[in-house]
Amino acid sequence: MNQIEKARRFRELHAAGTFVLQNAWDAGSAILLAGTATPAIATTSSGVSWAHGVRDGQQLSRDEAIAALARIVRAVDCPVSADLESGYGPEPGDVAATVAAAIAAGAVGANLEDRPGSGPGGLRPIGDQCARLAAARDAADRSGVPFVLNARTDVYLAQMGEPAERETLALERAAHYAGAGADCVFVPGLSDPGVIARLVKAAPVPVNVLLAPGSGVSVAQLAQTASGVSAPGISSPPRRMRRSSAPHGSCSTASSARFAARCRSPSCRRRCRDQDAGPVP
Repeated sequence: MNQIEKARRFRELHAAGTFVLQNAWDAGSAILLAGTATPAIATTSSGVSWAHGVRDGQQLSRDEAIAALARIVRAVDCPVSADLESGYGPEPGDVAATVAAAIAAGAVGANLEDRPGSGPGGLRPIGDQCARLAAARDAADRSGVPFVLNARTDVYLAQMGEPAERETLALERAAHYAGAGADCVFVPGLSDPGVIARLVKAAPVPVNVLLAPGSGVSVAQLAQTASGVSAPGISSPPRRMRRSSAPHGSCSTASSARFAARCRSPSCRRRCRDQDAGPVP
């Protein structure tokens, strides 16, 4: 497949139902994951950062991140989505340059988060983050690749506001991010099936959640939670699982039950295969 075909395939996966999106941090891990017949692969900023000897959270340079991405893309023949952290630069133009570089490296999708780094501190103001996402969308559209832009909000992960307020805060950001051009939103730190179901129903785009070991929620349970949910602009449930260096998972949900589960390491293969047996350990 060429890049445009891979991008179309990646979009089709999001519309077709549940699928597992495993995460790689170098070419070797990508090859191992491709050997499991995974339909797509995503990179993990934490794994890539640690492989470079630095901590996660915007400690890599753009050039280092893109070089790692390019090696992963060259190693496999399936769609690859990139974890681009906060975009590697303070201005929207920096984000646009990062997305353009990721596409030039062969990526067909990317995550962009609204927290500037991994340390303490709040999220970017909604208007500022929307400007960054709009710049990313414009860069992607100008490339001609049907790029999947996944807007991550750390409302739950960074424990913004009071617990009872976070659902509303996440939905507010989801609506604005979709308006800025995001194809889906990612809400790590959220594992309550009831809240997930409400987000899926109310958000205008598919919703991704991080499924971490010990969360007590399985991919199968999340898929069932989203089953039958239908809302304008939301699609059906793919599952994605993303990784850091230890196995994690993130499920993306959309209208009519869509999930993506992201597994962050080759050791997740058995977990993904056996996910219907119960919670991911």
